[in-house]
Amino acid sequence: MRLSIIIPALNEADNILATLAPLQAMRARGVEVILADGGSVDATKTLAAPLLDFVIDSARGRATQMNAGARAASGEALLFLHADSQLPVNADFLIKDALSRARIAWGRFDVAIEGTHVMLPIIAAFMNARSRATGIATGDQGVFATRAAFEACGGFPDQPLMEDIEFSSQMRKIAPPICLADKIITSGRRWEKHGVWRTILLMWWLRLRYWLGASPAEIHRAYTK
Repeated sequence: MRLSIIIPALNEADNILATLAPLQAMRARGVEVILADGGSVDATKTLAAPLLDFVIDSARGRATQMNAGARAASGEALLFLHADSQLPVNADFLIKDALSRARIAWGRFDVAIEGTHVMLPIIAAFMNARSRATGIATGDQGVFATRAAFEACGGFPDQPLMEDIEFSSQMRKIAPPICLADKIITSGRRWEKHGVWRTILLMWWLRLRYWLGASPAEIHRAYTK
């Protein structure tokens, strides 16, 4: 089972090398690494190119970029990795082992949030516990799936936010996720830039609005304003 790692990116020159460096040993083991760029105007593509199998240009939007990367990928297993996150060094083995088990079609990693604020480890612990309880994964947990399951659920929905929540909901109809305890490290930059408590309350409020029926476009406007 060949694994393809798909990284959606937009102006991630400050982070992309830290994300790609741990993947080089996996590339040596046959893992394919693809950058799906949404129109970066910084040095993202230039810096990333030597550390990738190839770059594809896509219309902007995380879901759109991930779906474009999946179409270009050759692997039977797909992993979607944020451009500011680092995988465990043996992630390819962990994913292949998980997906080789009976009825396992998809899954995700636990997450650790990088940063200095004392609340970040607590936030990560709650994210991981909530995901285990609900079967819903967020994008910064490194969602992976067999290509067959990914295509069966139609890939990521074409919406500007909460695409990971909707994708998880559809994938749960195929099978429950496997939740790997090994941790993916993701940046805490949004929490630290906008304030930890403000960001927590905003995300809870946006999720509640989404579950109550607000459109993804409404949620996105509230998230970015």
